[in-house]
Amino acid sequence: MARCIWALEKEQLVEAICGVTETDAKAWLATIFKILPQADSVRVGVVLWAIWYARRKAIHENEFQSPLSTHKFVDNFITELDQGKPRAVPPTCIRQRRPAWIAPPAGVVKINVDAAISKNDLTASAAAIARDDNGHFLGASALVIRGISDPEVMESIACKEGMSLALDLQVVNFRLASDNQNVVKNICQGSHGVYGQIVQEIKERRSSFASVEIVHERRESNIDAHNIARSALYEVLGRHVWLMSPPYGVCNSYTSLDE
Repeated sequence: MARCIWALEKEQLVEAICGVTETDAKAWLATIFKILPQADSVRVGVVLWAIWYARRKAIHENEFQSPLSTHKFVDNFITELDQGKPRAVPPTCIRQRRPAWIAPPAGVVKINVDAAISKNDLTASAAAIARDDNGHFLGASALVIRGISDPEVMESIACKEGMSLALDLQVVNFRLASDNQNVVKNICQGSHGVYGQIVQEIKERRSSFASVEIVHERRESNIDAHNIARSALYEVLGRHVWLMSPPYGVCNSYTSLDE
C-alpha cells in the first residue's frame, strides 16, 4: 500500500526521496528536511504519518483505506494546515470527488490508457482500464518493462496494451483514449517514425475488432489509467491483469461517487 501511495506523489519528490541512502531513520528524515524545500518536507512528513495511521487501522482495527483515500487526506490536511486549521486525526474513509471521466456512446466500451517511466532504473509501464458506457469497471491491465526512456514510445505501447485488454475482455466495439495527442495523431495517420512498428502492430490489430475509435482526451479525464501506470512501476516485470475487481485506488463504478 505504501508503494502505491508514494506512486501518486510528484515524480520529482519520489526521486529525491529514493536518492537518500541513509539507513538510520532519524538521519534519513534529517537529510530529507535538509535537501527538500519546506513545503515538500512537510508533505513527506504528512505522507509518512498518514501511511503509519492507515497501517495501524488495518492491523489493529481491520479497517482499510485505499491509496487514493490516503493521498486525498494528505492533500486536504496540508491545505488546512496552510490555513491554520489542521485536523486532529485522519478520517478512516475519505469520499472521493468523481474524476472527469468521459463516457463513450451507448453500447461502446471505453478503454483509457497511459504510460509512466521511472528515471531511477528506467522501469516503464503501460496501463489500460476498461469501463462500459455506464462507468462500470470491466477490467484493467499493466505491462511493466525496463530499458525504454522515450515517453512517446511508451504511450504508443500503452495504446497497444489497450487493444490487448480488449482482446482479453472479448470486446468488439470500443473507444480507446490516450492523453498524448501526438501519439494519437501518429497512430491515426499511420506514422512510420521512431515507433512506427508499434503503430503498424496497432493498425493490424484493429482488424480483429468490429470498430475501434482512437481519441485524445486530457489528463483530467484519464486519471485511472495514469494512477495504474504510476503504481505499476513498483510491480515485478511482466504483464498484470485485473478482471474480477479493480486494482487498489480504482473504483468499481463511477455511478456510486458524488459529482
